[in-house]
Amino acid sequence: MVKVGLTGGIGAGKSAVSRLLASYGAVIVDADKIAREVVEPDTPGLAAVVAEFGKDVLTPDGTLDRPKLGALVFSDPEKLKALNAIVHPLVGARSAELEASAGPDAVVVHDVPLLTENGLAPLYDLVVVVDATPETQLDRLVRLRGMTPDEAAQRMAAQASRTDRLAVADLVIDNDGPLEALEPQVREVWERLRGA
Repeated sequence: MVKVGLTGGIGAGKSAVSRLLASYGAVIVDADKIAREVVEPDTPGLAAVVAEFGKDVLTPDGTLDRPKLGALVFSDPEKLKALNAIVHPLVGARSAELEASAGPDAVVVHDVPLLTENGLAPLYDLVVVVDATPETQLDRLVRLRGMTPDEAAQRMAAQASRTDRLAVADLVIDNDGPLEALEPQVREVWERLRGA
């Protein structure tokens, strides 16, 4: 088994890389997806979030109001730290379960947005960073995700710097260009991972 950490700043295109790797046969352990699952209704994770932040972070139907919680935590580093202290251990436990269920010859790609921030690089055989300039990230967040420039800048500022991410990279995928330029790079990385 090859354990790969895949990361990149918000709007860098990590999800597109993850989808391509999955299409080649990688086992994807998606930390964002798991983070949503561990705070679904009737989970201990959601109960802990409500205990920390109050019932105002719930929608009328009892699900987590992600935009409201995001606005709360991404403008306050202490609140973000409190949220991470609840969610990260739950995500780690579920990620370990998924990895353990992969076969011995699998390439297991852990799609982890906050890999650098949380000092997780040593957990993986290789770290792949999807890189884009801050200008490209900002443009994608505003144009494709509908964020205001201020919201996008806050989200970007809450993450590790580009320099810090690149410092933990074993392999870098440049995703500053169009989608067509991405696939050949990801294919090349996949061939390297298969041979690792």
